[in-house]
Amino acid sequence: MNPTERIQLLADLVAIQSVNDHEEEVADYLGRVFAKHDIPTNQVEYAPGRANLVAEIGQGTPVTVFSGHADVVAAGGDWDTDPFILTEKNGKLYGRGACDMKSSLAAMVIAMIDLKESQTPLPGTVRFLLTVGEEVGEYGAEQLTNQGYLDDASALIIGEPTGYQICYAHKGSLDVQIEAKGQVAHSSMPQLGNNAVQNLLDLLTIINQRMSQIHATDPATGDFLFNFTVLSGGDQVNSIPGTATVALNARTIDKFDNAAVLDTIQAAVNQLQHQASKYQFDVRVLMNLPPVDGQAENQLVKRGQQVGAQVSGHPISTFGGTYTTDAAKFLVNQAEDFPFMIFGPGNQSLHSADEYIDKQMYFNFIDIYQQLMLNNGVNTNH
Repeated sequence: MNPTERIQLLADLVAIQSVNDHEEEVADYLGRVFAKHDIPTNQVEYAPGRANLVAEIGQGTPVTVFSGHADVVAAGGDWDTDPFILTEKNGKLYGRGACDMKSSLAAMVIAMIDLKESQTPLPGTVRFLLTVGEEVGEYGAEQLTNQGYLDDASALIIGEPTGYQICYAHKGSLDVQIEAKGQVAHSSMPQLGNNAVQNLLDLLTIINQRMSQIHATDPATGDFLFNFTVLSGGDQVNSIPGTATVALNARTIDKFDNAAVLDTIQAAVNQLQHQASKYQFDVRVLMNLPPVDGQAENQLVKRGQQVGAQVSGHPISTFGGTYTTDAAKFLVNQAEDFPFMIFGPGNQSLHSADEYIDKQMYFNFIDIYQQLMLNNGVNTNH
């Protein structure tokens, strides 16, 4: 594809308003683009209006998987341009998803198409996985993993926006909601009720005390983090509340993982429920994404550093991320030393107003992905 066509493909993707949903339109569009170049695809429906997409070129092993998500966050904030019209200014391309992560999707698709059109022999299979729901739970990655699309993979490259850096590990994320159940009564006769807010506060005090004693840290991704983030209860000031809820988020690491957090919460619940019958709690896991403990020295990362430096002229450093990605679902059945990295065009404008991608970086990643498709650096017998 020439530069104008490369920009147009990204513009078309940005124009699709796949805000936390509606990813099927992205899958439909990319399916048509692949079809024009005789690249077979398979849509995997997640729900009405939501579909993942699988495309492949080449055959045999190794199977190098390139993946990115179709959803974007809401275009809030004060934009200088229309968020769903790709706008070029001073070498930057502005639009919702331009950074996170439609430029990466476009770069992967174009790299595959250019290799197919040039009839370049491939040393195995290149598999493209477009996912739904990454921003809110990694639903598509989980579905594709359950359906076996990672079973024969030799390496995984996720194109989240890292810029000229490679992320090789990241924290997990756990969302939990706890509801305290009580009994409504008039505040002048509290003995006739059961104060759910007070009961919940009793529980939160114990959980907070236990969590504050956790000092686990990971050399790549940093400290274990725990926060209560949403609290609600009661209807009016002169009534004893019958229900109260709290939501919490933990950013987990291998040394204190999702299971350890849930065990700590359940132990606090059990302590109070054994102490008095007034304590009744319902614990519900809203999202459960394990930490990804990769290796900075794996062959894929080294190859990414080599190719990235050659193409961009920048040294490619490595880091551990504090966020989570589709890797949390894709890698659940893989060995600890499975070759994996997060490497894609980007910057810190993701999720912000006036989100943008540097035009030259976008073009560079097309070349980077092509070279990784031709040689991922991984032993074919992995």
